[in-house]
Amino acid sequence: MSSGAPRIGFVSLGCPKATVDSEQVITQLRAEGYDIVPDYDADMIIINTCGFIDAAVEESLDSIGEAMRENGRVVVTGCLGTRADMIRDQYPDLLAVTGPQARDEVMHAVHQHLPAPHDPFVDLVPPQGVRLTPRHYAYLKISEGCNHRCSFCIIPSLRGDLVSRPIDDVMEEAQTLVDAGIREILVISQDTSAYGVDLRYPIRFWRGQPLQTRFVDLAQALGQLGVWVRLHYVYPYPHVDDVIPLMADGAILPYLDIPFQHASPKILKAMKRPGNRERVLERIAAWREICPDLAIRSTFIVGFPGETDRDFEQLLEFLEQAQLDRVGCFTYSAVDGAAANDLPDPVPDTIKQERFDRFMRCQQAISEKRLAARIGRRLQVLVESASEQGFVARSYADAPEIDGLVHIDTCEALVIGDFCEVEITGSDEYDLYGSPVR
Repeated sequence: MSSGAPRIGFVSLGCPKATVDSEQVITQLRAEGYDIVPDYDADMIIINTCGFIDAAVEESLDSIGEAMRENGRVVVTGCLGTRADMIRDQYPDLLAVTGPQARDEVMHAVHQHLPAPHDPFVDLVPPQGVRLTPRHYAYLKISEGCNHRCSFCIIPSLRGDLVSRPIDDVMEEAQTLVDAGIREILVISQDTSAYGVDLRYPIRFWRGQPLQTRFVDLAQALGQLGVWVRLHYVYPYPHVDDVIPLMADGAILPYLDIPFQHASPKILKAMKRPGNRERVLERIAAWREICPDLAIRSTFIVGFPGETDRDFEQLLEFLEQAQLDRVGCFTYSAVDGAAANDLPDPVPDTIKQERFDRFMRCQQAISEKRLAARIGRRLQVLVESASEQGFVARSYADAPEIDGLVHIDTCEALVIGDFCEVEITGSDEYDLYGSPVR
């Protein structure tokens, strides 16, 4: 990159879907000759915001304020950008405010306020684009938006209804990632198992193969690439059963990220969420019968309006019966614009916190027991980084940044981004410990 290239500082907040949006903007910026820098010493700052919950809104506004103080030339994009009037009330001197999935609008603002001549001799962009993740894994976004109308969520108002990408387009991107050396593909969307429903499942061709644009066909095709494939944000529709044999056969990772959110029928109805507790438990048992190594991650909300002690006890009973491997929990937080704000019987903050603490103690014991069962096993792990004791890695059961880790006690030099076989020698509430198999 030539020393005279305009410099743009980029701040990316929010979920992996927002990360992919950021990667698309940064790739376009690099393709046009802009230099991306990790600080405020730049000609312009772009902030990709999150607006899902109050804490995310606060973080986004704080980031905007810091960028305005440190630099003053700021473009705001992302989910919070849908509330442009609120943002401009606080920061009227912003160069531009756009919503999510707005690469073209962001680039228009950049061109207007910081034009740069294109130089094909120095504007080098790798075929896989610019990624914000480490070299060995990447997010693959297969759709935008969501058709559900969960009462606590405003994603459809931020990102719209479900819009699936053509399956051949998705597979070409996946193949490009693999060709570039990616070892793990993390499939993301707002509702991964609904993939293709908006397009009515058309058949497209990828490298001579006819593929129907639907969840199961996509999983089968990704399983041919010879890398780890991890499925996130999967609603438990009946056809999810069809991907479990692929996991048992080793085509894709035996890992499902399913946001159950609650187990009380009353609260699920108030949330406008699908789900029958007994049926879910039956399906989890059936999945594990086919694929005993299946790791299930989920998220839950405690303290939802109207949640009684009995509702919460039903949730704890579900945890004990389901024996989920990885679980996240949030106390209910009102989100501006969410239908749940109008529900009666709010739960006091002190009770929310008490329930959160009980929930986490319950799940911690479950996690500790399930991890202890892996002691003595050999697992393939993906090496993430060096540590004082050796290296840190992830197993098939560990998504980056949200799940546990495998701590490898070794003096030998392992290669970050490579696979390694490890014998598990210990565990705690969330992590595993092991040594390389020689």
